Amino acid sequence: MTDRERTAHLAVARVLAHCGGDPAAALGQVAAAVAAAPGAAEPYEVLGRLWAEQRAALAPLLARAGSLSTVLAHAYVRYLEGDPDGAVLALGSVAGARPAVAWAAAPWFADPRVVAEVDAEALAEAALRIGDGGHPLDAPESAEALAPWVAAVEAVAARPPGPEALARFALFLRMCGRAERSLELCDRADAVRPVMLTAVVRAGSRRVLGDLDGAAAAFEQALLLDPANWSLHLDLADLCASRADFAAAVAHAARGLSHAPDELLLRAAHAAYRTALTGDAGAFRHLLELAGELEPGPYRDGLLEYARSADGLPEELRAG
Repeated sequence: MTDRERTAHLAVARVLAHCGGDPAAALGQVAAAVAAAPGAAEPYEVLGRLWAEQRAALAPLLARAGSLSTVLAHAYVRYLEGDPDGAVLALGSVAGARPAVAWAAAPWFADPRVVAEVDAEALAEAALRIGDGGHPLDAPESAEALAPWVAAVEAVAARPPGPEALARFALFLRMCGRAERSLELCDRADAVRPVMLTAVVRAGSRRVLGDLDGAAAAFEQALLLDPANWSLHLDLADLCASRADFAAAVAHAARGLSHAPDELLLRAAHAAYRTALTGDAGAFRHLLELAGELEPGPYRDGLLEYARSADGLPEELRAG
């Protein structure tokens, strides 16, 4: 959207709000202008006036915001209302949809009161919402757009908050390509109080850095804190399989099954790693049955690849 088009949106919004008596349409116009230029001040000024004049009409519209631009407008309104938690949570949802756009260039996000007053848990949740969209946050096109978020996380982490929030900050920084810094925050979280989440984040960061021994040790620490967590057993099984230690992979998957015998992922992993270890045709057939129930994707394909590479597996099964 050009400056001229943005100006036109704002002009239409003013007319609809004051002359046309249509605050909903006015909100749509001004929200579009905000989304088109998130770093420009004028659309927010118009939105602020519209909110002050049409609060009763706009509140239900913003509460059920469905479009990206309306959620963006909702974030600013929460800021105006002195609710930095709600503001950053809404903005995080928007950033998760399109992280390469500089949504955090919004003038209100740079207000020092936001970082000073936002609850650490709310900022941590907002940061993780950015990663929920599945987009790579360490891509070059996202680095500049997410720089204000990284700065906010670093500022709030310095308070310091509780270990869970620090662990979530560490996870966000790792997603942004800052694995070494992620480990530093994990150390700080453990200094407050060891929790399972910190150990899991540490394991992931160690793995990203190629330190598989360190990743395994971190997963073991997580299991000490939550020994019945089947997902942690699966994580360790998968890590061992990536190192071709299928005996350990089978053992970890079996331990997980002792806690969650009906868990599909564990059953499939156990069958795959047992096939890879022994070449057992029965285990492979069992894997094929389970694979039909798994969501298609890299994990299922990886399990099948491990199994098909087993020594001693009959060729007719390997090619099936």
